[in-house]
Amino acid sequence: MHFSDTRKLGKTDLDLSIIGFGGAPLGGLFDAVDEDEAKATVTAGYDVGMRYFDTAPFYGYGLSEHRMGEVLRRHPRNEFVLSTKVGRLLNPRDPSEIFMDNWAESLPFESVYAYGYDATMRSVEDSYQRLGTNQIDIAYIHDIGAFTHGEEAHPALFKEAIDGGFRALDELRSAGVIKAIGMGVNEWEVCEQALRAADFDCFLLAGRYTLLEQESLNSFLPLCEERGVGIVIGGAYNSGILATGAVEGATFNYAPAPKDVMAKVAGIEAICARHGVSLKAAALQFPLHHPLVASVLIGSRSRAELEENLALSQDAIPLDFWRELKREGLMREDAYTPEA
Repeated sequence: MHFSDTRKLGKTDLDLSIIGFGGAPLGGLFDAVDEDEAKATVTAGYDVGMRYFDTAPFYGYGLSEHRMGEVLRRHPRNEFVLSTKVGRLLNPRDPSEIFMDNWAESLPFESVYAYGYDATMRSVEDSYQRLGTNQIDIAYIHDIGAFTHGEEAHPALFKEAIDGGFRALDELRSAGVIKAIGMGVNEWEVCEQALRAADFDCFLLAGRYTLLEQESLNSFLPLCEERGVGIVIGGAYNSGILATGAVEGATFNYAPAPKDVMAKVAGIEAICARHGVSLKAAALQFPLHHPLVASVLIGSRSRAELEENLALSQDAIPLDFWRELKREGLMREDAYTPEA
């Protein structure tokens, strides 16, 4: 399995490289990224065969789309798959007044949640401008769910996203403007809710089907299999702990890792050590064993980081490693592994 191999995304006609390029770091997530290095990293990914690139208006308030688009539009448009997101609009703002969230740098805009019909149409048009392209393949509705908005606000925003945002994207899909509609979120439960409410082609699930978490096997992934829906996985390291291991300060889902998660990861690390397996390699490769997963996104802020991640995707991992995880109760029995 080579990182440039492609898989079809659900029932769509889109073929994604199994390792995709995640654009959040290009927007200065946590740390600023040098402009030339950002574009050189995208170029390096393309040059080694990556053919799926994902970004979003939220990433650096347009910065990621600008940087990614500047590189990709130099290449034949039919040679790669491009996804971006809707659900936030960017409004001009004095840089000194911008709430930066987790962005160390950004363009001079503020991000405003907007999931309605008109806002979605505007968002797609704005992304075309920032990317400098005439074609977006996949549009994901971004960050719907209680994880982002809270339990009280979620129902009304979800209704707005389905009644307004999805309706707009469905029109664009029917007209051939976009090729697939998805949702990019941190909760499998809201993905399942969305799939029961509307005709989605795919979901970008950040975490929630990882070496550490497989609860999405309960009902969501079987429903996707039943309906021929494709899956892209982001956050394969669960925001940090599956890259760093169970060390002091490790993060799990963007917060300090709780004790039970630290203990589980320590158990996984012990099995990694017995088999000579890199924890990061196992975390990166695990989701790809599921037949619905077309691609795992990796975010890289430098060429060196990109090369490290791609090398990890190629590490040989013995079958006994996966078997022992299941025997020790550190992985669900129904989780997909190479022999499954």
